[in-house]
Amino acid sequence: MSTELNQQTFKDFIASGLSLVDFWAPWCGPCRMQIPILDQVAEKLPAVKIGKVNVDENGELAVQFGVNTIPYLVLFKDGLKVNEFVGMRQANVLVDALNAAK
Repeated sequence: MSTELNQQTFKDFIASGLSLVDFWAPWCGPCRMQIPILDQVAEKLPAVKIGKVNVDENGELAVQFGVNTIPYLVLFKDGLKVNEFVGMRQANVLVDALNAAK
């Protein structure tokens, strides 16, 4: 349910509306546990775009957003960062943050 993002697709993905981007890596246990939670968020809020950035493959994006710990979730509204979460977060926390950003 999430879109894989890279340096070329990132800017257009976050440009309009609400989007939640998960900076992650396949070797990260908490990152893998975050994936089904993001699927729950997508089911509850279908208008929100959910994207994933593999930090191993897209280091320049990780550096751009100062990612030091993963999972690192960033909430964008019309291309602007409005919230961030370091570490795994439950669906209700993310849904509440997304609803507050509308």
